[in-house]
Amino acid sequence: MEILKWVVLAALLLAGAIALAGRLGLLRGRQPADLGLHDGRLKPPSMSPNSVSSQAGLYPEHPMRDYARIAPLAVHDSGPQTLESVRRVVAGMEGARIVQANSGYLYAQFTSRRLRLVDDVEFWFDPKAGVIQVRSASRLVRNDHGTNRARIEAVRARLAPP
Repeated sequence: MEILKWVVLAALLLAGAIALAGRLGLLRGRQPADLGLHDGRLKPPSMSPNSVSSQAGLYPEHPMRDYARIAPLAVHDSGPQTLESVRRVVAGMEGARIVQANSGYLYAQFTSRRLRLVDDVEFWFDPKAGVIQVRSASRLVRNDHGTNRARIEAVRARLAPP
């Protein structure tokens, strides 16, 4: 019984240390240097199950291709108008901060409330395909348990015409 008390105490101390590290911003991670558009592509999916990408199919040998695959967003009216609608939706979501926005590209960061973990989210109007390509990835978490997929699907649902 004494050992169980020590295990519980150690677990509580560890949880407290992690929560404090999050509050101090130590779990934010660094902004990836290779975000944005490169040769008509957003950054590939992550190497662990913590990202989604509408361009995952462009990387047939990628080990997380199937996990990361998500449909692009449909364009309503025009690409720039749809991207502006995406910007408004994202700006109204909890934890969102718009970092870059122009007529063809949107980059936002989402910070979790408790641990202050950051996810990088990109939207790009692909004029050739006539869709909004998306990529959303966690910086530090190796398995996001579907958080990035749920976020993109929430954006998609809010964009759906009435």
